Amino acid sequence: MGRTSDAGQKILAAAQSLIELRGYSALGVAEICKAAGVPKGSFYYFYESKEALALAVLDEHWAQERQGWTRILTGDGEPLQRLRQLFEATQADQHAGQQSCGTVSGCLFGNLTLEMSNQTEAIRERLQQIFEAQVDMVDKVVAEARERGDVTVADTREAARSVVAQLEGQVLFAKLYNNVQRLDTLWANCLALLGARVPEAAPAAV
Repeated sequence: MGRTSDAGQKILAAAQSLIELRGYSALGVAEICKAAGVPKGSFYYFYESKEALALAVLDEHWAQERQGWTRILTGDGEPLQRLRQLFEATQADQHAGQQSCGTVSGCLFGNLTLEMSNQTEAIRERLQQIFEAQVDMVDKVVAEARERGDVTVADTREAARSVVAQLEGQVLFAKLYNNVQRLDTLWANCLALLGARVPEAAPAAV
């Protein structure tokens, strides 16, 4: 039984790695099983289809990513500081990925949105759920910042949606240009989107 369970995890891990590197459509079940080091017949013991595996990959990846988002966005510090830490963590992750494989991999969710959202309803719905969960988490931080008078947005949820969209878009550009420095503008753009009250610079000494 232990070996059976281990095979399922190997298939899931191999699929996540391959999808991140090459996308979903170009992959076949045989290639996934070969990368996982398990017989092809094992695949259908765990997953009824390749789409079912893709959904499992999305769930696994979001479970991992959500832990990081929760730790950062509910941690210590002022709300805008926590939001900035999320951007910094995202940039660090993309940089680490580039160092590892030579290219900026981008966001798994964004990549699959572009590739699959018009092809399979189940994957499209799951991606919507994940992005809505991200917006929920950012919304709480933006609402907290507004209560403090740090931002001037009227609708915190729509502001949070814009922040998530801006984060996703900049990661997409970083992937397109294979340049993590495309993420350097994240924080300044976020402040502008939120109408943040930036402290005035101290007057120059005479």
